[in-house]
Parts: sequence; C-alpha cells; structure tokens
Amino acid sequence: MKSPSRSFLLRWLLCAVCLPVVAASALAGAPAPKPLYRDPVYDGAADPVVIWNPAVQRWWMFYTNRRANRPELSGVAWVHGTPIGIAESADGGVTWKYAGEADIKLPEGLTTEPRTLWAPDVFRAPDGVYHMFLTVVPGVFEDWNHPRTLVHLTSRDLRTWDHAAPLTLASDRVIDAVVRQLPNGTWRMWYNNERDHKAIYYADSPDLVTWTDHGKCQGTSERPGEGPYVFDFGGTTWMLVDVWKGIGVYHSEDLLNWKVQSTDLLKEPGHGADDDTFGHHVGVVVNDGRAWCFYFVHPRKSGGAVDAKGNPVVERRSSIQVVELVVRDGILTADRDAPVAIKLVPPTASTP
Repeated sequence: MKSPSRSFLLRWLLCAVCLPVVAASALAGAPAPKPLYRDPVYDGAADPVVIWNPAVQRWWMFYTNRRANRPELSGVAWVHGTPIGIAESADGGVTWKYAGEADIKLPEGLTTEPRTLWAPDVFRAPDGVYHMFLTVVPGVFEDWNHPRTLVHLTSRDLRTWDHAAPLTLASDRVIDAVVRQLPNGTWRMWYNNERDHKAIYYADSPDLVTWTDHGKCQGTSERPGEGPYVFDFGGTTWMLVDVWKGIGVYHSEDLLNWKVQSTDLLKEPGHGADDDTFGHHVGVVVNDGRAWCFYFVHPRKSGGAVDAKGNPVVERRSSIQVVELVVRDGILTADRDAPVAIKLVPPTASTP
C-alpha cells in the first residue's frame, strides 16, 4: 500500500486540531449581533419576552411594537396603537426574523381600533396551555393620562389568543404584569400600579383566573419603576425593574420581602451598535444553567453618526439587545460589551 504523502498528513493533523475547537465553538453558541433585532414594520420593538414554540421548533420573542417610524404622530400617540409583534429564532437565539403579529381577540369594551397592546408576559402552564398577561389601553392618546387594564388570555399554539378576561386589581391604571407559579402550586403576579407613584404591586391566584391583590411589594417602594421580571438563577430569586436609568435589582428568599442590590444593571452605556443608552424593560430566559437578559434600548445615534435629537424617527426607534447575566459574590451582573455566545436549548433537551 502506498504511504500517505507529507501534505496529506499535514492536512490530517490540522483537521484533528481544529475539529475540537469548532465543536467547542458550536456548543458555546455563536456571538449575538448588536442590535439583536429591529422590527421591520415600525422599528419600535420593546418589552421583549422569549419562549420556546415546540410546534414550529423555534424560539419566539413577543414584543410591544411601537410605531416609531410614524413621525406625523404627535405627543405619545406613536406608543399607542401598538400590536404585539413576534420574532423567531432557529439558531438558539443568535439571529431573529420577523414572524408577524400575535392574533389577540379582546372582549367587548376593549376593542377600540387601532388597539393599544403593551408588554405581554407569556408562559406555558404545566397542563400545556399558554397564558398571556397583557396591558390594554382603550384607544390611542397623545398623553399618558388614560386607563390601562391587565387582561388574561390563553392559547394552544402561541399565535391565536382568546378567552380574554380583564383583571380587577389595585387601580384603573395597571401595567406590565409578570406571573410565576409558587412552590405550593398557586400563582403570583407582580405589576406596576401607576396610580401609586409607579409602585410594584403583587396579587395571588389559585387558578390564574381569580386574583386577590395584596398591595405593594415589601422592599421595592424606595423608588418608582415598571416592567418587573421575576426569575430564579444561581440559587436566588431575582426581580429586575426598569427604573428608567438602568435596571434595578432585587432579591428575595420568600417572594414577599425584597432586598435591593446596591448596583443597577444596564445603566452605563454600551459601545455596541444601538446599545449606547440605558437598558429598558427586560425579559429573562434561564436555560441550560445560564441566564440571558433580553432588553430594549432607544439608541442615542443612528448608524453611529446621525444625532437623534430633533429627528422623531431616530429618537423614537428602539432595538432589542441581549446580555448574559452572571452572579459574582452574590451580586447579579451584566457586561453589555462582552461577546454574547448565546445557545438556547429547547426545554425538552435542557439539563436542569
């Protein structure tokens, strides 16, 4: 048999060395771009929440689709008339493409067109039914002084949402719900009560239908905020709150009493594209032992050169970004300039 040539041996050795590196890179995940996602319809993606869709084998991101590219809209009308957009990722959260709007069927009294839908929280219950808690505003307005209602909807496919039921909570101006199941099987909701200086309130339910309001969350009232998000990571239960100059961090041992962390997240500007101002309203995915924080940013500049001031389309637009959360010495941290090697694993394949 003919002996292998020297050039063949060299190629074989190079492959042997490179293959483990490639495999390790694939396992670690590809670096996510900045921005992670911009909405192609209105360019105003905000308030992201991410969930696995087993029917299409994609990760889905639900978000408030603000009408940023409508400069003729005066006041804050552009933040009203907002559908809930959907983006999807087939590569574990690295790249996202527009997948349309959520088909949301509202009850009578909340069907004013164009509809104003804000800040969905979406999750799968143990029985396989998907639930959405959604802020609904009855119309399009140029200021903020109007009612908002939290509405509960259900779905079997994550696309069509119905059986809508408005909730009776602390006031007629409640927004930004997040819901999780407690160890005893009941459910707790955290939300923002705008009537009480933008305080974070909470309510409990045995069945996701009937809710009992309990007022303010203990330990979170020293400063106002919105968009609470509650999750477990690193042996601790965390609450992240948009305080408009970054993300406030709280932690709790009993889900009743919260302690504030001395340092906020996403306060200092990043250096990546569209990431040079405060991070806003987060959604977190804890997956395969790591935690990924999705957030939105109103970038200070467009294309790195054009000032936003005085240009409504640039001032209003927003982009979705992602950062990995890391616990260091009991402190939750987020380095928005670090490469984000995200690789979300489908829940059925994820290790506990």
